[in-house]
Order: sequence, then structure tokens, then C-alpha cells
Amino acid sequence: MKFISWNVNGIRAALKKGFMDYFNEVDADIFCLQETKCQEGQVELDLEGYYQYWNYAVKKGYSGTAIFTKKEPLSVSYGLGIEEHDTEGRVITLEFDKFYFITVYTPNSQTDLKRLDYRMKWEDDFLAYIKELEKTKPVIYCGDLNVAHKEIDLKNPKNNRKNAGFTDEERSKFSTVVDNGFIDTFRYFYPDQEGIYSWWSYRFNARKNNAGWRIDYFVTSSSLKENLVDAKIHTEVMGSDHCPVELKINI
Repeated sequence: MKFISWNVNGIRAALKKGFMDYFNEVDADIFCLQETKCQEGQVELDLEGYYQYWNYAVKKGYSGTAIFTKKEPLSVSYGLGIEEHDTEGRVITLEFDKFYFITVYTPNSQTDLKRLDYRMKWEDDFLAYIKELEKTKPVIYCGDLNVAHKEIDLKNPKNNRKNAGFTDEERSKFSTVVDNGFIDTFRYFYPDQEGIYSWWSYRFNARKNNAGWRIDYFVTSSSLKENLVDAKIHTEVMGSDHCPVELKINI
């Protein structure tokens, strides 16, 4: 199966930048979006052969996620089931026969780390959520996790040490996920690969200079290790400040 995840930084903007051409070309079994920035009824996508699931933020033009899947899931749920987390449209969970599939848009700690404490609570609650699901069947999750885990995952680690997305606290939380039996699939296949990023600031010609961050991931339960085929980051695909990431898996 082929899975794609992409923070589109506004689906309405992405549609004007060739989104549908890429969607049709890639022919994914499951295609996920983060940061859709729309409300129900603002976008109508004609995706023949796909079931569509959207989770909208209460706040207009903010956050939001979507999943498009060729196979109809057994069940669908939205959010974590925790009120303080579930107004921003950040999580969709699909249940299939052999696995759970989640798209997630992890909260950004923001300028001056004013949302770091909330982010820490989110991290704990999300880990508890996926560990509970894992008691039933393996978990695959993907999305913009808003963290560059190791120094190899961004161009300028020294200058960003205390900035949102590269704080010791955020990196430690992702280490805890890995320590709890989950696989960062890109690093599983390419443990030493440098210079491959998934997000670049719109400022300072960052993408042209490849001054980026790897903050978009596919993460799986370790029980799926033998099923993994490949993980890719499609740096060549334009249309957002992020690029799509991919997982291929036999499942």
C-alpha cells in the first residue's frame, strides 16, 4: 500500500497550485492532509474512488485535517476524546481490519514558546491515545508533527536550539514515542541521510537554499517493521511550504 501525507498550508490555496495534478498522479491508497484551513462546505473535492473524512477547527481558517482512502474503514473517529484538544481539528483515526491509521497535525509551540506547556500535555495525551489503540491492533500515524527530532533533521540546529520545533522538551517527547515501540520510518530506512527536509520557511529563500526542517513523518508500531517497504520525502513537489511524505508498506 502507498500512503501520502502533506501539510498543504490551506487546501484552497493548494488547489490553485496544482494539488489535483499531484493527487491524481501519485494514486495513493490513503492520502492525508494537514492544515487544511477551511470549514465544512468551503471546499468540494471530486475524488472518484475515495472516501473522504474531514476534521475542521472551530476557529475559521485555522488548522484542520483530512483523509482520503480507497478502502472504506471499519470505523472513523475525530480527535482524541479530550475536550481541550478537540476544537482544532487535529486528529482523524480510521480503523481497518489489520491496523489503525491516524493523521495528526501536532500543535506548534509558537513564538516565545508560549504554547509549549500545552504542547507537552498534548504529547502525553497523544502517546496515551496511540498506546491504547495499539492494545487492539498496530498503529500507523502520519502528519506534521512540528518537531525536528535530531540535529540531522534541520539545516541549522545550533541556531534553532531553543526555537519552537527544536526545543529539548519537544525532541524528548518524540524520543519517548520511539522508546515506546514506534518507528520513525524515514530514519529506519535512511538513518544517516542528511539534507532531506519537508518544510522550509517562506522567508530568506529558505527552500532555494534548502535551509529546511524534517517535521513531517510516518510513524508505525514496531510490530510492523517487517512490513515496511520504503519511506520517501518528495522535496520536488511544490504548492506548499511543506512537501509530501510517503510510506510504502505491505499490509
